[in-house]
Amino acid sequence: MNAAVRPFTVQVSDADIADVRQRLRDTRWPREEPANAGWDFGADMDQVRDLCAHWADGFDWRMVEHQINRFDNFHATVDGLDIHFIHEKGSGEHPLPLILTHGWPGSIVEFLDVIEPLAHPERFGGQAADGFDVIVPSLPGYGFSAAPPRPVDCRETARLWRHLMVDVLGYDRFMAQGGDWGSLVTSWLGLAHGDVCCGIHQNMFIMQPRDRSDPDTEEQAWLKRRQANMRLETAYQAIQSTKPQTLSYGLNDSPAGLAAWILEKFHRWGDTHGDVASRFSRDHLLANIALYWHTGTINSSTWMYTSIVESDNFQPPEGKRIEVPVGVAHFPGDTFAMPPRQWVERLANVIHWTDMPAGGHFAAMEEPAAFIDDVRAFARLLR
Repeated sequence: MNAAVRPFTVQVSDADIADVRQRLRDTRWPREEPANAGWDFGADMDQVRDLCAHWADGFDWRMVEHQINRFDNFHATVDGLDIHFIHEKGSGEHPLPLILTHGWPGSIVEFLDVIEPLAHPERFGGQAADGFDVIVPSLPGYGFSAAPPRPVDCRETARLWRHLMVDVLGYDRFMAQGGDWGSLVTSWLGLAHGDVCCGIHQNMFIMQPRDRSDPDTEEQAWLKRRQANMRLETAYQAIQSTKPQTLSYGLNDSPAGLAAWILEKFHRWGDTHGDVASRFSRDHLLANIALYWHTGTINSSTWMYTSIVESDNFQPPEGKRIEVPVGVAHFPGDTFAMPPRQWVERLANVIHWTDMPAGGHFAAMEEPAAFIDDVRAFARLLR
C-alpha cells in the first residue's frame, strides 16, 4: 500500500445511537390507506413498525461495528476522492485479488458473511489455494466513502476501482465481482480495464447490447416480462434519478421513513416469496439500514441514479464487448431477472454460467454458501 492509505475504525458516538432511538420512539406514523393493505401499496405498516421497535429497543449497532472492524478497514485518496474499503489478505501462496462491489440499497454489509470464507477457505473445510485477497469498497457517496462533488456513474467508478487496486494497493492483476450497481461497475472493469482485470463474475447483468433489432423468442419473452416489471417496480428509480434532493429531506430526518424505503426493496427484490423474514433477520436488515442512517448517506447514495438520464454507461462503445472471461450466477428470485444467456453472450465472453436453485437480488446475503462456491469455481478457471 502507498501513503494514501489510512487505517480506519468504525465507531458511531453514543449520542448518535441515543438520538436515533429517540427519533424512532417519537415517530409520527401515517395512516394506512386502505387499512390492512399489506405490501400492496408499498411497505407493510405492521412490519415497518415491528422493525423500528426492534431498532429502538433491541438492535445492537455495536455488534455491527464489531463485525466490520474484525477486518482491516482503510480510507484511501483515489483521484482526490476519499474511499473506504475493507482489505482482508488471503491464505495460500498466491491469493487472487478480488474486489466485491455492492449496489443500492445495499452496502458493505452484504458481504460481511462471505469475506472470511473467500479469503481463508481452509478455515471452513476448503483449500487454501482457493484463497483471495478480498477488497470490499464502499461506493462513492455510500457508507464511509466520501460523497463526490458531483454524481459519478458506474463507468467512472470502475476507473476509480482500477486506481484503487493498481495504484493504491499495488496489484497488477485482479478479479472483480458485483451485483446491482456493482454489476455494472464490474462490467466496465472487464470492458475498459481488461489489461489489469483478469475476469469478472456477476449475479446481475445491467449492461445492454446496442443492437437489439432481432431478439429471439426467449429474449422477446424476457423483454416483455422486464417491461411489465419496470412499470410496477421502478417508481423509486424515477425519483432517485430526477429529484433525489427532495426525497432526501424525509429519509435523512426520519429513521422510520428510511427503514420503510429500504425494507420494501429487500422484501420485493429478495427471494422472499412475500415473507421478508424468510430471507432476512431484523438484525441483518437493520445493520444495512443503520449504516445508511449513521453515515447520513441516503442522499448521496442515490446520486448514481442520475446516470439513468444523464449518462451513457449502460451500453458498450460501438463494436466493443467484454473480452475478459465472464462468470454469471443466476439467482432466480431476483425481481430484476437475469437476461437469457444468449443476450449476455452478445456483450461478454461468458465461460461460466450457474443457474442457482434459490436466492435473489442480495445474493451474498441470501445464499452465502452458493455465492462463495460459484465465485471460487469461476476463479479456478482464471488462476
